[in-house]
Amino acid sequence: MEFNLNEDQRAFQDAARRFAEKELFPFASEWDAKKIFPREAITKAGELGFCGVYTGEENGGLGLSRLDAAIIFEELAAACPSTTAYITIHNMVSWMIDQFAKDPVRQQLCPELASGRLLGSYCLTEPGSGSDAAGLKTTAIKKGNKYIINGTKAFISGAGESDILIVMARTGDEPGAKGISAFIVPAQTKGINFGEKEKKLGWNTQPTRFVFLDCVEIDEDFLLGELGEGFKIALKGLDGGRINIGTCSVGAAQGAINQAQRYMHERQQFGKSLSHFQSLQFKIADMGTELVAARQMVHLAAFKLDSHDPNATTYCAMAKRLATDMSFNICNEALQILGGYGCTQDFPVERLMRDARVHQVVEGTNEIMKLVISRKMLEEGATLQIR
Repeated sequence: MEFNLNEDQRAFQDAARRFAEKELFPFASEWDAKKIFPREAITKAGELGFCGVYTGEENGGLGLSRLDAAIIFEELAAACPSTTAYITIHNMVSWMIDQFAKDPVRQQLCPELASGRLLGSYCLTEPGSGSDAAGLKTTAIKKGNKYIINGTKAFISGAGESDILIVMARTGDEPGAKGISAFIVPAQTKGINFGEKEKKLGWNTQPTRFVFLDCVEIDEDFLLGELGEGFKIALKGLDGGRINIGTCSVGAAQGAINQAQRYMHERQQFGKSLSHFQSLQFKIADMGTELVAARQMVHLAAFKLDSHDPNATTYCAMAKRLATDMSFNICNEALQILGGYGCTQDFPVERLMRDARVHQVVEGTNEIMKLVISRKMLEEGATLQIR
C-alpha cells in the first residue's frame, strides 16, 4: 500500500476540494439551519462523477476504487458532512444496482443514478430492527411475475426526495438473514408513503423519514441478485458504507481543524494570539495526530476492501469505530478552542460537531462495530493479525 497519493488521486482530490469550496461550503450553514435538501448541488456533484464514484464506467460511473472514493468524499465532507454522507449513501445504491441488478434494469437505472439525475435511498432499518437488522419484518410475497411488498422502514436518509429505494424484505419462511431478499423499488410506486421529517441533532441537509409500504407491487425483474441473498448484499454495502461514514468523519474533523488553526492565529488574548499559548499548541498537536491516525485507518480499510481481503469486514468496522470516535472528539476540541464563538452558528464548527456525532450511530453503532471486531478476533483459529 502506497501512502502518498498518486497523480490521478491528487487530481480527484483537487477537483473535489474546488467543488466543495464553491458549491457546498458557502451554503452549508443555511442548508443546515433551514433543513434544505440541496438537490441542485448534488446533481452538480453528479456532473463531476461524484454520484457514481465506484459504479462501473460501462454503466456511467467513474469506476474508481474505494480508496479513491475516500479521498473524494473527505474533501466534500470538510465543507458539509451531512450532504456528503447522503451522497455516499446514494453511491452505495448506485453500486448495488450496478453489481446485482439484472442487465436491462442496470442499463436503465445506473447511468441516471451515476449522473445524479436520479437519487437513491437504502432501506434496511425498521422500527423494531436497528442493530438486529436480520430481524426485519417487511415481507415480499411472489404473485405471478410480481412481488407484493408490505412493511415499514425507519430512519431512511433521503426518503421523500429520492427516486429509487433499495428495500430489504423477507421472502422466505426462514427466520434471520437467510430469508431476506433485496429489491429495487421506484419511490413513486403506488402504496408508498413517507412519514414526517425527523427532527435531528445533525444531518439536517438530508431528510430522514419512515417509509410505509402498503401492497407495493413491483416486477420480478427488480429483484437484486437471487432470492435469499438480500442480507449478504446488505452487508457488502455496509462494508463500503462504514468506510464512507468514517471518511465523512475525517472530513468533518479536517474542516474543524482548519477553523481552529485560523482562529488561533487571528484571536488575541492577553496581548498575543492564541497560537502562542502552549496548552492550545498541545491541543492542536493532539488533534492533528489523531486526524492522521483516523485517516490512515480509513485508507487501510478501503485498501483491504479493494484487495478483497478476507478480513475486510473487520477492518471496515475498525475504521468506522476509530474514525467516528476520534473525529467527533477533534470537532469537540475545535469548538473548545473557539470558546463562545464555537457555540454559535456564525462559525461552522458546531455544525461539523453535530454532524460528526451522528456518525457514531449510523451504519451500525460503534458498539456493534466492537462486536464485529471482537467476534473475528476471538474466533477459534482466527487469522486476523493485528500489526
